[in-house]
Amino acid sequence: MTNVYDILAERGFLKQCSHPEELRELLGREKVAFYIGYDPTADSLHIGHYVALMTMAHMQRAGHLPIVLLGGGTACIGDPSGKSDMRRMMTTEEIDHNAACFQKQMARLIDFSEGKAIIANNADWLRNLNFIEFMRDIGAMFSVNKMLTADCYKTRMATDNGLSFLEFTYMLMQSYDFLELFHRYGCRLEMGGNDQWSNMLGGADLVRRKDSEKAF
Repeated sequence: MTNVYDILAERGFLKQCSHPEELRELLGREKVAFYIGYDPTADSLHIGHYVALMTMAHMQRAGHLPIVLLGGGTACIGDPSGKSDMRRMMTTEEIDHNAACFQKQMARLIDFSEGKAIIANNADWLRNLNFIEFMRDIGAMFSVNKMLTADCYKTRMATDNGLSFLEFTYMLMQSYDFLELFHRYGCRLEMGGNDQWSNMLGGADLVRRKDSEKAF
């Protein structure tokens, strides 16, 4: 059977990967739980989401376990990646409505029958976080110097409006998602758009540092 890593490479899905040889060997050896996050900032998916969903579909057909992560919590913050200004603040009601719309559309591409895929929402663990506990447990694991080398932060800091502290915390939130999904579902792989590279590295590094487990 062809390794799904090779299928994705042949189809041009792969831009970059952490520990590629080790990941390819893992994907060829066992069923891997993986996730992609989707912030519901509108009531309909767009073409970028579609590309990510097709990646999930290829992984699912190869026998791996997709975790669709709806960003009911991260959408309250706003990802600075690719943005010249801060996102419009949405109410939790708007975000929850959009997440429900996403879920209906995603069911056309991903098989969510029992045991085939998981839908999670990071609102379940992000919206009620204790700030002090989170900063002591998670924030202490991140170097500000290293975070500032990320393209998404460097670009925003060069604009007139700069980078808000609210958006600066987004990397910590997304990284925490990976750790939470590892604990809940044994998730070992995060996939996403190339603009998310720094955030994805942050999550994989957090799993490796906090739990001494392999994550990609």
